[in-house]
Amino acid sequence: MQSISRLSLFATLFIAATVCAGEIGTNVPMTLKGSQTYYVSGRVAGVEPTEFMVDTGSSYMTINQNTLDQLKTSGQADYLRDLIGVLANGDEVVRPVYRIPRITLGNNCEMFDVEAVVFPGKTRQILGLNVLRQAAPFRFTVDPPQLQLSNCSHHLSQTDPLPLGPASSESLPASPKTR
Repeated sequence: MQSISRLSLFATLFIAATVCAGEIGTNVPMTLKGSQTYYVSGRVAGVEPTEFMVDTGSSYMTINQNTLDQLKTSGQADYLRDLIGVLANGDEVVRPVYRIPRITLGNNCEMFDVEAVVFPGKTRQILGLNVLRQAAPFRFTVDPPQLQLSNCSHHLSQTDPLPLGPASSESLPASPKTR
């Protein structure tokens, strides 16, 4: 009887481990640029292709002002709020946050209703933790360089609460200081 219980426990754990291991199903290739900086290809709501720097130290995805202007022209960006952020160098900045209806990572991973912080000019675009959390669980591998994502096509329902309160303070990626 005791060996049947152990066998049952082992089978349950094996099945659970197999299910968890199988959850990560979408591989998005990364490109190494410089010594330790990885990028993924993508699109922001159908705007021309772009590259996102993968930055797990950034709380938010960022887009640049040029991309926002293209999105606004086609009605693909909704202003949500201003965010008080702390840059990697310690500076505090206030940046607008927009909801983007869809982004595509690589050729096969769509994410919906993504929040993006906007930085001026043509600054690099960053894939931050808010998007990676939507695709969780995820793995960042360097050999081969790829993001392994679950939950591509995650979509917030219309009844999910949105953080629309006053400006909040979050960790933002480094950017040139603006005046």
